[in-house]
Amino acid sequence: MSIGELLNLYRDNELDIHPEFQRFFRWTLSQKSRLIESLLLGIPLPSIFVSQRRDGVWDVIDGVQRLSTIFQFIGVLRNETGDLVPPLVLSATKYLPSLEGRVWEDEEHPERDLGRDHQLIVKRSKIDVKIVLRESDEQSKYELFQRLNTGGSPLSDQELRNCIIITINGDFYRWINELAHYQPFQDCISVSERLRDEQYDLELVTRFLVLRNKPDEELRQVGEIGDYLTDRIVEMAQDEAYQREVEERAFKATFDYLARCLGDDSFRRYDAQRQKFRGPFLISAFEFIALGIGRHYQDFGEGRDPEVVAGIVKTAWADPALTNHIGSGVRASSRIPYTIPLGRARFAA
Repeated sequence: MSIGELLNLYRDNELDIHPEFQRFFRWTLSQKSRLIESLLLGIPLPSIFVSQRRDGVWDVIDGVQRLSTIFQFIGVLRNETGDLVPPLVLSATKYLPSLEGRVWEDEEHPERDLGRDHQLIVKRSKIDVKIVLRESDEQSKYELFQRLNTGGSPLSDQELRNCIIITINGDFYRWINELAHYQPFQDCISVSERLRDEQYDLELVTRFLVLRNKPDEELRQVGEIGDYLTDRIVEMAQDEAYQREVEERAFKATFDYLARCLGDDSFRRYDAQRQKFRGPFLISAFEFIALGIGRHYQDFGEGRDPEVVAGIVKTAWADPALTNHIGSGVRASSRIPYTIPLGRARFAA
């Protein structure tokens, strides 16, 4: 199909590139400019892959950044709220240094204008479009995200998970995202900017929602944690009876309490000799503490002494029942059957 045809589909809402996806695809200005350079030089672009929904609309499974770049350059790309994204201003490229500062169209400054002849080259350029799924199940879309996302900016597991959640239930994704931005939660997790960029805070929310009430026997059958989280969160997103209000209350109560009690020390290792919390965020601590308190969140309020809870946490770091099952060499499937039940037992009223 020509870019002009794809442009018309996008304008008519028959091609969905899901504006929420833009935060997961991290192309630089240089990468975007090189894409436009390729079109102008006649270099073929890789195929894009779409999945056809039941309403006939095409969901873009692979090729989101390529199409977004082109639509942004032309000036038609819209964000999550439906507002136009500022048009792309190109940078110089290896073979077309004259692209520096160029825009699609600028009537006031024609010297910056790409020019009618080059606009037609772009609009007439063709891209191979492959319809890989027709009215298929949502889990298959996730599998395709995983298989096809092999470009220059690979996504993290959670970013891929977010993509499929958005296609299933955009409102459910926005709810998870709101929980991830809840300030007491952010105050408790001390993760790096790189992990935040990769949506690791949303993965922690996902772990909390998925694992908080799972029976101990099911925790022993988790297997590969990435696949397990995806399967369960997809089920939640599709479940019309899922009680968001209850889970949101549990989540906020847990981190309201932890923010008052331990703050950004919540998920660090406690050093008994130095009598201080040290080191980076530990997922094993999150499982033990957040999911332990989360199971009993109704017992944690103004009347529960924060010092008592801090004492439970400090003591646990000297207990082989916890320390024997954590560490960099321990897989999640081996660790989770111990850390979460132990936290539930220790933080029970």
